[in-house]
This record gives sequence, C-alpha cells and structure tokens, in this order.
Amino acid sequence: MLKNYFSIAIRNLWKNKAFSAINVLGLAIGLATSLLIILYVLDELSYDRFHATAERTYEVDADIKFGGTRYAVATAPAPMGPAMKADLPEIEEAVRFRKYEGWLVRKGSQNIKEDKVIYADSTLFRVFSLPLLAGDQATALKEPGTVVITEKTAVKYFNTADAVGQVMMINDSVPYKVTGVLKPFPGQTLLDFDFFVSLSDAPESRNDKWLANNFNTFVVLRKGVDPKKVEAKLGPATAKYIAPQLVSMMNTSQEELARNGDYIHYSLMPLTDIHLYSNKSYELSPTSAIQYVYIFSAIALFILLIACVNFMNLSTARSANRAREVGIRKVMGSQRSQLVAQFLTESLLVSAVAMLLALGIAWLLLPLFNEVAAKHITIGLFSRPWLGLILLALVMTVGLLAGSYPAFFLSAFRPVLVLKGTIASGFRNSMLRNGLVVFQFSISIFLMVGTLVIYNQLRFIRNKQLGFDRDQVLVLQNTNVLGSQARAFRQELMGLNGMKAATMTSFLPTGSSRNDGPMFLNPVPDPKNAVTMQMWSVDDQYIPAMGMHMKTGRNFSAAFATDSQAVVINEAAARLIGLKDPINQKIYEWRDMDSKTGNGYTIIGVVKDFNFNSLREQVTPLALFLHEDRGSMAFRIRSNDIPALVAKVEEKWRTMVPNQPFSYSFMDDDFNSLYQSESRMGKISLSFAVLAIFIASLGLFGLAAYAAEQRTREIGIRKVLGATMTNIVHLLSKDFLKLVMIAILFAFPLGWWAMHRWLQDFAYRIGIGWEVFAVAGFMAVSIALLTISFQAIRAALANPVNSLRAQ
Repeated sequence: MLKNYFSIAIRNLWKNKAFSAINVLGLAIGLATSLLIILYVLDELSYDRFHATAERTYEVDADIKFGGTRYAVATAPAPMGPAMKADLPEIEEAVRFRKYEGWLVRKGSQNIKEDKVIYADSTLFRVFSLPLLAGDQATALKEPGTVVITEKTAVKYFNTADAVGQVMMINDSVPYKVTGVLKPFPGQTLLDFDFFVSLSDAPESRNDKWLANNFNTFVVLRKGVDPKKVEAKLGPATAKYIAPQLVSMMNTSQEELARNGDYIHYSLMPLTDIHLYSNKSYELSPTSAIQYVYIFSAIALFILLIACVNFMNLSTARSANRAREVGIRKVMGSQRSQLVAQFLTESLLVSAVAMLLALGIAWLLLPLFNEVAAKHITIGLFSRPWLGLILLALVMTVGLLAGSYPAFFLSAFRPVLVLKGTIASGFRNSMLRNGLVVFQFSISIFLMVGTLVIYNQLRFIRNKQLGFDRDQVLVLQNTNVLGSQARAFRQELMGLNGMKAATMTSFLPTGSSRNDGPMFLNPVPDPKNAVTMQMWSVDDQYIPAMGMHMKTGRNFSAAFATDSQAVVINEAAARLIGLKDPINQKIYEWRDMDSKTGNGYTIIGVVKDFNFNSLREQVTPLALFLHEDRGSMAFRIRSNDIPALVAKVEEKWRTMVPNQPFSYSFMDDDFNSLYQSESRMGKISLSFAVLAIFIASLGLFGLAAYAAEQRTREIGIRKVLGATMTNIVHLLSKDFLKLVMIAILFAFPLGWWAMHRWLQDFAYRIGIGWEVFAVAGFMAVSIALLTISFQAIRAALANPVNSLRAQ
C-alpha cells in the first residue's frame, strides 16, 4: 500500500511540474534558512557547556554605586576568590583571571603582537575542562614565568605541537617556559585565548585591596548547593574585609555609604548564561544577547511558515483539478483515511525532496553566512548524528503541517457533487487561502520594516556628530615599544606630506583603554564629596588633533609649566560636580593612601561632551590629565593617496624599530567595530527579509497562475467584448492587492512596536518616521504587482479563440 502511495505521489508531482517546482523550491529555501538559523542558535547556546562543572560554575560580579555613578562589572577584588574558598564551605574551587596589554612574542628576529593573552590561577584546570595535549594540569601554571599555549600557537612559533619545555621571549626581555599545550577546545567558550600565563607573575594578585575590582573571578559550588543562598552570604562574608579598608582609606563605613545612597553588591552569574545574558563591563570576551537568539529563531519559524503556507495554498487552490480524482476514488471504495494517507504521502515526499535541496543550498550559503554572522559553523551531519534526527523531525513536521489541511480538505469532498462538477465554483474565493496570503505578506512586510529601521539606525550612528572628528585619523598601536624615541618618531612623521596633527596617548575616543576612578572635591577623601569619572592621560595636542572643542576655559599648553597639575573636564563632569563656574576650582585624585590626601588638580577648561562610549550609553564624566602615555599615536591626515602615506609611515617605523610589528587602523573603522553586532543583525535581517519576500512571491506567482487558469473562459469573453490588457491585469490583480493592503495594516503596528523596543537599547536613536512604512508598503505592493502582472499579462495576451474553444 505504501509503495502505491509513493507511486501515485510521484506521478502527480511529475504531472504538475510547475506547481511541484514552486512547492519544492519554496520549502527548500525555507528549510535551508531554518537550518542555518538552527545552527546559529545551537552555536550561541553552546557556550561553555562542555566543562565538567559547567552547571555549578559561577562568575562573581560587582554592582557598585559611588561618586554619583553606578556601574555593573564582571570583576571582583584580587583577594575575593581565595577568601570565598577559605570562608564559605559551599565553595569547592575558585580561579581568577587578569587581562593586561597583549604580548610581543619573539619569532626569529621579529616580534609578533599577540592580543589573546590572559593571566590565570593554577586552579584553572580544576574549574574549566580545557584538555591538554601535553603537560600536567596540576602544575602547569604553579610557577612564575610559565605559560600554557594552544596547539596552533605552538605550531606557529615552534613548528610542532610538542612545545612543552620550550622558552618564549616576551617583550624583548622576559623568558617564559611553556608548561602545557592545549588541544582545540571542544566547544565555544569565553576563554578564547592563545596564552594562559601564571597569575603569580602579576603582583596585583597578591595584594589585599578590597576596593579595586580588577579580577574576573569564577567559583565552583559544591553539589546540591543553592547559589542564591551563597549569594546572600557574599555581603556579610566580604564586609569584614571591606569595612576596615573603608575606615582606613576614607574614614567611613558601609552604613555611611548606604546613607549616602552608595553601595557595593556582589552577585553570582551562571557560567552558561554569561554569553547571552550578561550586560556587564569587563567580561573576559565579547558577549552576545539572548534577544538576537529570539529574533532569529522567530525569523526562521516565520520563513518556514511562509513556505508551508505556500504549499497549503497551492495545494488547496488546485483542489478543483483533483476533485474528480477524489470522487472516482471514493466511488471505487477508497476510505477517507486512505485518501488522507495518500495526500500526506505526497506532502512528505515534497518535504523530503525539499530538505535534500535545502542541505545543498545551506552548504553553498554557509561560507557567506559565517562571514556575515562572524561564526565558524559547520553542518557536520556525520559528526553530529543528533542534528540528522532534528532535520528528520523537521521534514516530518513540515510535511504533516503543510499537507494536513489539503489532505483533510480534499478527502472531505462528496463524490456526488464532485462528479456533477458543482463543487468547483467555490474554489475561487477561499477565506482561508486569502488569510494565509495575508499572513505571508504580513511577515514579509514586518521583516522589511525591521530591516529599514536597523539600517536607518546604523546610518544615524555613522553620521552622528560625536563631538570629535573620526574621519581620516590614522592610529598606530603598540607605540610604547618606541620608548624614549616616541616623541622623535612622532616629530619625524609630522614632516611627511599629508600629516596635519598628532597626539600620543592610549586613551582615544574609539579605543579600548579606559580608566575610571573617584575624584574628590576636598583634599581629604570623603565619600560625600566623591565623583567617579574616567581619568585619561593625554598630551597638549589631544583636543585639537581629535577635532574637539572647548566649552569654556583653555586647553593644555606647553607655555604653562603648572599644567602638569591641571585638568580639563567634560561637560558631563562639570554637571556632576555641580559647580556653576568650575574654572580654577580644584579637584583631587587620591594617590597617597597612608596620608589620606590626594593630588590637587586645577580645572583650566571644560571640553564639550564627546561620545567615547557606545551610543547605547550617555556621555559619562571625564577628566583629562597632562601625563605622558606612549600607548598609541593618532595622526590626522589629509591625503589623496592614503596607502602611499601609510607605506611611508611603515618605512619610518621599520627604520627606527626594525624588530617590532607595525600595526595600524583608522579611527572610523575602530568606531564602526563598536556596532558589529547591529551591523550583522542588519545584514542577516536583510537577507532573510529578501528570502521571505521571494518565498511569498513564489506562492503568489502560483496562485496568480491558478487564478488565470480558472478564469480562462471569462478572460476570453471579456477580450472578445473589447477588454484591454490593462482591464485584464486589473481584473486579476485587484483581489490580490487587497490582500497585500490588509497585510500592511497588520504588519505596520507590529513592526513599529518591535523596532521601538529594539531602539530603547540606544541612548542616542532615531525616531521611526512615516517614510519607513511608506518604503516598506511601496516595496510590498510593487513586488506583489510585478509577480501578479506576469501571469495577468500572459493571460491577457492569450488568443481568446483558443480559450473559448478549450472551454
């Protein structure tokens, strides 16, 4: 019986090649899209789940309010990890990490810049399941001057993975012994580093400072322990350490802090939640957002539903052509269950063929998808047999979902009415079919609105006046290797044609270097007069070189020797301090803990606010100090041949420091990199919106062809009576265009609501104007009209004599 079902199914599909091709292609694109998004979602959900203690491992986070500023960070004090393990019996193990500047690693006569460097406790391998290819987990990071590297790093520097015992020369002068080589990680992880360095090399790791949060700290709870109960103990457990330092350093208590509205709260975040749920600063690696997982999952479901709707629509639309077959089968004794099985077999066959085609499409699109999504996903059906089961379940679900309504609809025909031909008249106006067309186009228009809003927001970000000029600024990294030659090098480069201005500092508006801390309005530190702000070391050319503007007062100047004790603040800092005229007022940076006094700095100017954070955040308080910092150099350039100018800069670099790597970027690129996730989302949304519209248009094309076929005689009569091509196109288009207009009415409010919520993540954002909806509506109507018109014009051009003879 099953063989018979398949034979009939294949014969029917082959008989109606055009409609079968539309069904298979639409389903294949929908399934391919769903497969890519399933792989993306599984990849996002997989972070750090391969560790043996993943479900019991937590990150210690801090939520701090002090000096008028609140900030949430993924870091804790240096002594926090060891103290928690010693004081709380619920803690099984703890490990700390500390990120510093990258390394310069010697290879032959050259140094190579390596940024994926992290310092870690020797307990690293007791908390995280990082498999070693060589070395002893128990001792690998116990001794100072030791490092564990990845297999690819070992091959890069030693041409072999057998690198244990080898010595790496770091920063030209410090030898490190390789004590372990890591295998490739078995899954995605936040620990995406190539060098794991013994934390005993970091003097900070041994200090007792409880008021500085610099260490990413992870703890493993014992089995059966409730993390909420441990979290509740963190406050009392840390108070005995924090309280004496508050008294010693600020002559205050935690109770006094609380009365001022300030606080230090510690919490635990599950390791497996960090990648998708953390919004804290200073995570070990860049994180994503669970919202994107929800959004892309919804898009996959919507596109798959559009493809299923196509199948249902086209199958029910062609019911008239199969009604006589159903009637004859019923007269010959076929049961309804047999007819349902027959039609479901056809649906499952289409779904299976579509899945095979979808695998090919997904395989072809995967490199492009990986590039856009910044992933390294593979399909890997043989290495992941469970994925094959998911795809099989998807084939069954799609086949049954898409085929169920046509199957039950067709099998319900009454043979007497069918054989008389009286049932065909009702096929033309199906409310369900119209509703499904509305559903398809509602989703497509919704995706168009979302894509347009995302692109408008990104364009707004790119064009927004930031308070500084990021265009044509060449940034040289790693200039601290120049040492005492840094100023001479800068001066030499300023002699090149095209160089207009230069500044030397690590603290650029689009850079990663940040340094926040408290300033005080009085020489004796007191939380009541504390203000927390960014504190940057710059030179006297920083403000003009960056294209910034003074609000009041003056910039630093070599003409004033006292400027070494001066400070320039931004407008946000002036507002926080609360002084009407801050010029010549003093603020204090607390440096001498023993005498409990700070260095006084005279405010000489207020620079206009400029955005040095992401545009998701408001401008925060900032203080600029005239201190030498050789971390990087930025040059404002004006040249018609930028590659030639960069080549000259590199030549000068190679002359002065021939063994050091030359690394540069452009400030506008650095700025755009802050919005990579939004840019990726825009590209993916655009791709999926195009696919959704294409699939919906395929279905509309098929329905328009069916409508033209069903009305062949009517069109022939109208042409004989003098109807023009325009009349025929209007006749066949108007009903479909009404459905598109109804879809617009549903899609626009939903699109506005969803994108309004997305924009709330940005402190600086666009409004959603009418033009977004006008463009989306125009595109939807135009695409629908073009799709329908092809079939309408074809019907209008047909010879009416042939049409009437055929009828």
